[in-house]
Amino acid sequence: MKDSSPDRVFIFDTTLRDGEQSPGFHLDANSKLRIARQLEKLGVDVIEAGFPISSPGDFEACRRIAREIRGATITALARAVPEDIDAVWGSIKDAEDPQIHIVLSVSDVHIQRKLGMTREQVLRRGAEMVAYARSMCDKVEYSPEDAGRADPAYLVETVETMIGAGATVINIPDTTGYCLPHEFGALVGRVIKEARGSDKALFSVHCHNDLGLAVANTLAAIEAGARRVECTINGIGERAGNTSLEEVVMLLKVRQSKLGLECGVETTQITRASRLVSELTGTPVQPNKAVVGANAFAHASGIHQDGVLKDRLNYEIMKPEDVGLSDSRIVLTARSGRHAFHHRLDRLGVKLAEGGDDAAWQRFLQLADTKKEVTDEDLRKIAAMSETNGHVGNGHPPVTDQLHDHNHVADAMRHLIFG
Repeated sequence: MKDSSPDRVFIFDTTLRDGEQSPGFHLDANSKLRIARQLEKLGVDVIEAGFPISSPGDFEACRRIAREIRGATITALARAVPEDIDAVWGSIKDAEDPQIHIVLSVSDVHIQRKLGMTREQVLRRGAEMVAYARSMCDKVEYSPEDAGRADPAYLVETVETMIGAGATVINIPDTTGYCLPHEFGALVGRVIKEARGSDKALFSVHCHNDLGLAVANTLAAIEAGARRVECTINGIGERAGNTSLEEVVMLLKVRQSKLGLECGVETTQITRASRLVSELTGTPVQPNKAVVGANAFAHASGIHQDGVLKDRLNYEIMKPEDVGLSDSRIVLTARSGRHAFHHRLDRLGVKLAEGGDDAAWQRFLQLADTKKEVTDEDLRKIAAMSETNGHVGNGHPPVTDQLHDHNHVADAMRHLIFG
């Protein structure tokens, strides 16, 4: 590992495994390798390359990533059966730092209704497979699936059994996104405190977002002592998705003074990673998505625009440059004020004719009422007419006279701007 400090949170990216399991997603080997290279630039600690037993293509993708990516632990997922573990090891053994990841259910719902086994049988199977994996690889992660709905005492027993069998990482998953933050934090804290041998393992968490609580649950777990976070770029994943990498990383960065924690991610690569994953999966990021959404650093309210232009700290708790963007975005709409209007003109290098300010401003407001956003080209045309001081020119009456009927606003403004 890059750093064993108790103040260090390790970032485990599962975009290529759990993220790719999103309905309708598919990444071929070349696409997976492109994303893995960007994750390498991002500086994540662990890359989960896939589920090798699932298909020859995924096996080959995992093998290529293991052979080409350096600086990160490379892992892949196996069910608790020898064939899966063999497939994982066969695909990642050439990695600079390989890890085998084993998953087996721990909740009674899963044990009874999915596996058709008993608790004792699950414990025995898990321990045997952990030992089998350790015979090949020095690093083995064990994930007791659906831990969020498990009997806490049985979860503790499971964890200490797997540590005793050789697991070096224990991952506590809220597989169905069921837990509340205080519940999940208490559960993780109890396991770390009560499981014998817990000091010999690194504790990780893997939270789903079914109730929109993945990041909150992850934070609760970190505060309870977990030091590794399983997450995905753009929060993609099964159903409602996984913990969002960019949100957790920027949470740690922005609130570092409060949390006293840090990670090794190069945050200026976040936007590039987000856009690459969006491009290759064919899935756009929702505009209001935290950190990487198109509106994350965009301002449309006149009050907010004025505040940001005076000092970005008024409304921005992080810098767009920190995540790889060049600047905030001032969106000119009917809610914008004169400060934003003149700021954009200055950025464009456009000068209004002397005495034409009021006329240009009125034209802007009238146009803004007819469309979602006033563009730079619109502003250039408005500025070009500013010398008419309220008239369009060529014998046309003032704009306000053309707008007597609300239903003709769009037509009037189109005539004003485009002739």
